[in-house]
Amino acid sequence: MKKRIHQIELFMKYPFEVQNELLEGLIKKAKKTKYGKKFGFDSIENYEHFRSKVPIVYYEELYPYIERLMKGEQNLLWPSEVRWFAKSSGTTNSRSKFIPVSNEALEDCHYKGGKDLLSIYFNNYPNAKMFSGKGLVIGGSHQLNQFDENSKSYYGDVSAVLLKNLPWWAQVVRTPSLDVALMDEWEEKIDRMVEITSDENVTNISGAPTWMIVLLEKILTRKSAKNILEVWPNLEVFFHGAVSFIPYRELFKKLIPSSKMRYMETYNASEGFFGIQDQTGSSEMLLMLDYGIFYEFAPFDEMGKDHPKTLTLNEVEVGKNYAMLITTNAGLWRYMIGDTVTFTSKMPYRIKISGRTKHFINAFGEELIIENAELAIAEACKKTEAVIDNFTVGPKYLGNGNKGSHEWVVEFLKVPNDLGRFTKLLDEKLRELNSDYDAKRYRDIALIEPIIHVVSENTFYHWMKSKDKLGGQHKVPRLSNTREYLDELLSFKSVI
Repeated sequence: MKKRIHQIELFMKYPFEVQNELLEGLIKKAKKTKYGKKFGFDSIENYEHFRSKVPIVYYEELYPYIERLMKGEQNLLWPSEVRWFAKSSGTTNSRSKFIPVSNEALEDCHYKGGKDLLSIYFNNYPNAKMFSGKGLVIGGSHQLNQFDENSKSYYGDVSAVLLKNLPWWAQVVRTPSLDVALMDEWEEKIDRMVEITSDENVTNISGAPTWMIVLLEKILTRKSAKNILEVWPNLEVFFHGAVSFIPYRELFKKLIPSSKMRYMETYNASEGFFGIQDQTGSSEMLLMLDYGIFYEFAPFDEMGKDHPKTLTLNEVEVGKNYAMLITTNAGLWRYMIGDTVTFTSKMPYRIKISGRTKHFINAFGEELIIENAELAIAEACKKTEAVIDNFTVGPKYLGNGNKGSHEWVVEFLKVPNDLGRFTKLLDEKLRELNSDYDAKRYRDIALIEPIIHVVSENTFYHWMKSKDKLGGQHKVPRLSNTREYLDELLSFKSVI
């Protein structure tokens, strides 16, 4: 672990050299693939050549290659055999994505990220005792790939792909058993996990905050406990990712009431392991530069253009919003993953996830991003003693003499002591965070105060269940530029 810390410090010191060497290696290795031949990889000598020859792609453009891979054809995007696919459905959208996972991506990216997470954790907390007990991971499920007639490949949530391929020593220190962790039926799996893990000595937990809350609350009910430390007294750290922790921070303080409890954020997606929180006093994440991933960034105002401008690490600026593109050791070439990030520092490069390229509200020119919404609702909750469970936001359009507004569907675990004040605080924080929103709200010119719909307990859970989107990588969409999710939720369950 100490040796690895030294290697991390090297890429922090020499980011451009590490990234340029990595890109050169990826191109060289893949030049004889179908994709490499099509775009002339053998004639690419530098990044400028790469940027001019290789197109920016979304999933739709890569899917014909991925479909062929899933049917058993090889050497299309990457030269080594691809037998695993990470199924990524993300939000409630019905169409799933299947992301190829090569052996290199497993070993040099995903597992390396897991080992680095431990290295950084123990470097920051030398007296940590998490290995004195077991680690609990909420994973997804996997299945045989029915697209391959020879049935030689598999797909599943990225967490399931990783769990299935873990080395034996990692299986020994985790709970529950693999057969339970990889169960398909989410509610049955959660019940079995509660039954098994509530009697274990769990010292560390990993997963998405939204689904971890479901598990922890069921454990408290089973054990008739007031907080989770009565069940797991040696619990010391929560490694979390997938969704922002900001709206759930106060709830976890109530579930795990200890000033010694530690929280570490990770940026681990189906497409790769990108970032790890490396400092004890800050939630920003170190961008991991030696995982077989080459990074590019498109300024947010370039989104929607046919040929968006892209920047390398040495060109980005602190505080600006960028869409992230990746080129990986699993054959994703200049792939737009759909996430937006903001750099909080350079040398070393640290980031925060700011949202999704398709999940924002700009119905009135306000350019509201997920980060704005999550910070604002956390502030409003804190000042009105509320505890959030889930929320989504969409526009209420102008028309019939009405001015526009944002409508929020919110499910609380603890409702605000004053909903009117909550709404006002939410609005004020949004205006403080977003100058475009503030301009549209000025004297109610284009936007009036937000409309808040409080829905009953478990509304979001049952809505996700109705779409077969429980657990795994599935996430509630926070923002939408349409009313699709709003109208579904409001008609799905009566409002309080």
